[in-house]
Amino acid sequence: MRAYERLLNYVVIHTTSDEDSDKVPSTERQFDLAHLLVREMKELGIEDAAVDENCYVMGHIPATAGHENAPKIGFIAHLDTAPDSSGENVHPIVHENYNGEDLEIGNGLSLTVSMFPHLPSLKGRTLITTDGTSLLGADDKSGIATIMTMAEELLKGEIPHGKVCIAFTPDEEIGHGASLLDLKAFDADFAYTVDGGPENEIEYENFNASKAVFTIKGVSVHPGSAKNKMVNAALVACEISSMLPAAETPAHTEEREGFYHLTDIRGDVENAEIAYIVRDHDASLFDAKLATLRLIEKTLNEKYGAGTVTLTITEQYRNMIEQIKPHMHIVDTAKKCISDVCGSVSDVPIRGGTDGAQLSYRGLPCPNLGTAGYAFHGPYEHITAEGMDCVAKILCGIVEAYL
Repeated sequence: MRAYERLLNYVVIHTTSDEDSDKVPSTERQFDLAHLLVREMKELGIEDAAVDENCYVMGHIPATAGHENAPKIGFIAHLDTAPDSSGENVHPIVHENYNGEDLEIGNGLSLTVSMFPHLPSLKGRTLITTDGTSLLGADDKSGIATIMTMAEELLKGEIPHGKVCIAFTPDEEIGHGASLLDLKAFDADFAYTVDGGPENEIEYENFNASKAVFTIKGVSVHPGSAKNKMVNAALVACEISSMLPAAETPAHTEEREGFYHLTDIRGDVENAEIAYIVRDHDASLFDAKLATLRLIEKTLNEKYGAGTVTLTITEQYRNMIEQIKPHMHIVDTAKKCISDVCGSVSDVPIRGGTDGAQLSYRGLPCPNLGTAGYAFHGPYEHITAEGMDCVAKILCGIVEAYL
């Protein structure tokens, strides 16, 4: 079965995660895909395929005879889809022999070359889109589909290989996908997440990331007699925003440039809260951003009184490049396999996070590979069958390269 055929089966299963849930998995519906995958894995011949109580699917393909001492390679993708757009009642549309031009997809929406300049490069391919009413779910069900297609190829017995370790995780889209993966049971020496963009893409740098929340306690008195007494918490929140560099926002930065991103502001005279996510690829610049936030807290408490502003910083993930550097062979091998299949390699820093970052810091070096998809997390999401074929070939090539 081709990878895109698997994708069409997977995307109709509703697996959206819930960022407000404190359960693992955050939504029980992720088990629907997990159980289906376990059945498929067993049918392919992965005898130990199983899903645990936290919705982590795992299975192993033993090494072929004579290759038991080869490196044990892991491949990981996630089950959930992003809460940003509906993942329910997904109706994928297959456009054969796409002409590379503007395309109406439904619900009044169109893929346009002006919005997506890469579209002409997909001319002649089988393009898969949404019907405009939901996301597609190629993030990351295309990753799952290509890993399963790789597994099917390996189990035919024609490609010699070492031990291959496969895992599908819940809740990646809400930042928890790698947290409970049992690395001892997974038993890989290193791994690749298959959760990126175009098929020729590899990513092994990501943001350092923290969440920062200012909680503000104001002083409310009658406005008619407020002089030198009132501290308006909502205005203090606005003041915090004005103290940050206006150009260091997502709307004004690119590539390795970091930012402060205001995600929420709420409050009144007595109480207010302003929340940010803080990002930078460079660790020293990232630390400087956090120091700026702490300085703001100190300055405002000196201005309005101790306890007026309380800053809480929560680390989310770190740049995986520091953990990948001692193991650059896994990047170099993937680049060669990508080049062999695609003719070129796109080596880009991630302006976000990945399960691979968490896993790398847990001791499993784990760069991220492309899935052949575009415009994730919304109704413009699209992918090609041929691109997914390339990804499956790349995965097989990586396995064979480590003999």
